[in-house]
Amino acid sequence: MSRIAYVNGRYLPQRDASVNIEDRGYQFGDGIYEVVHLYKGRFIDEQRHLDRLERSLREIRLPMPLARNALRQVLQEVAQRNRVAEGLLYMQVTRGVSRRDHAFPAHPVPPALVVTIRRIKPYPASIENWGGDAITMPDLRWARRDIKSTNLLPNVLARQAAREQGAIEAVLYEESTGMITEGAATSFWIVDAEGRVRTRDLSRDILPGCTRDALLAELREAGMDVLEQPFSRNDLLYAREAFLTSATSFVKPILHIDGQAIGDGQPGPVTRQLFELFARHVQGSLANAA
Repeated sequence: MSRIAYVNGRYLPQRDASVNIEDRGYQFGDGIYEVVHLYKGRFIDEQRHLDRLERSLREIRLPMPLARNALRQVLQEVAQRNRVAEGLLYMQVTRGVSRRDHAFPAHPVPPALVVTIRRIKPYPASIENWGGDAITMPDLRWARRDIKSTNLLPNVLARQAAREQGAIEAVLYEESTGMITEGAATSFWIVDAEGRVRTRDLSRDILPGCTRDALLAELREAGMDVLEQPFSRNDLLYAREAFLTSATSFVKPILHIDGQAIGDGQPGPVTRQLFELFARHVQGSLANAA
């Protein structure tokens, strides 16, 4: 059975779904996207993702395509029509269809909304065999990385470079300072030489990751110390542990960076603890929604 997509007010078989070639998302990458994890029929951190969607849209002066409650109904309908209980939902909002011109349309047009979903494997039962390796690369993205824009060419090239080197992620750094920003499609964390959990503080330099935010809240609720503070490529040489977070990575240990083992090259005790902590967060989201 063909997957069902939502495209501008219509539910269509994905094989038949299409957008206009003058959609500004296609022409300019003039749009915003979100990816949400669906767990046992419930969207994890849905409020965080919708808040971030609204914020990103405001930053590029684009209105919400639907009222929030109506959008929620669309997301649920897409999941139900596709009979997906465990999956990843993708939504994209663009400035709509207009004659090609870099400036905004002279006469406002309706925003375009596309929603799709696909099945994924359940949250891993164990951290074993869940980790991977990473490489480092200069961060060549635009200056507003806090906006979840569909302009992802630097991210695509970074991820491809990682894949070609047998890694799962490219960890990006500022060429001028050597300071780490984030992964090409993830938030990046270390347990530093002093045993402190660290991730970069929020600014225009990084995306405000929803999984990052949820894990920070869980850490603080558990009384664990965490620093939102920049760290450098040099700090990676002495890190005890490293891991990624995202809607698709959950908490994923990084075992080697640029061929060098992090700690003993195995998931460390703090990462293991946080993996379990976030698993409880995901499962708790289901319980809280019941």
